[in-house]
Amino acid sequence: MNLLVSACLLGVRCRYSGTGCPNSNVTKLAEKHHLIPICPEQLGGLSTPRDPVELVSGRAATRDGSDRTEQFLRGAEEALRLARLYRCGGAVLKSRSPSCGFGKIYDGTFSGTLTEGNGVTAERLAMAGLFLWNEENCGAIPSSAEGNEE
Repeated sequence: MNLLVSACLLGVRCRYSGTGCPNSNVTKLAEKHHLIPICPEQLGGLSTPRDPVELVSGRAATRDGSDRTEQFLRGAEEALRLARLYRCGGAVLKSRSPSCGFGKIYDGTFSGTLTEGNGVTAERLAMAGLFLWNEENCGAIPSSAEGNEE
């Protein structure tokens, strides 16, 4: 199966801090799947490193209130474009991220507090019908999915 994967989970230094966060559960997926690395924030035009962003009242904003919503939306659309181009059956996304997190994300107070919700890209991909996993539950991905076998 073709899977979009948050590039930071593969060790690419694309996080806001200029670091990666390689995860062995995710890299191991390459044994059975084709992984397509993405960083929606970079795809949306943001630099690395960059100021941290959290979702505040539906907007992507930095701690000082600078609005990055346009870049987050653009990155989500580009990620979806790649998912369609590569006929991805799903995506493995970085948990808690304002772009990639799903189920729980940071609450917008920059205090490390989590709340229910999805990041901008995760929401867009889910709306388009992609299955979503994160680095914690990606072991549950089936070996193949209809239409994605090689």
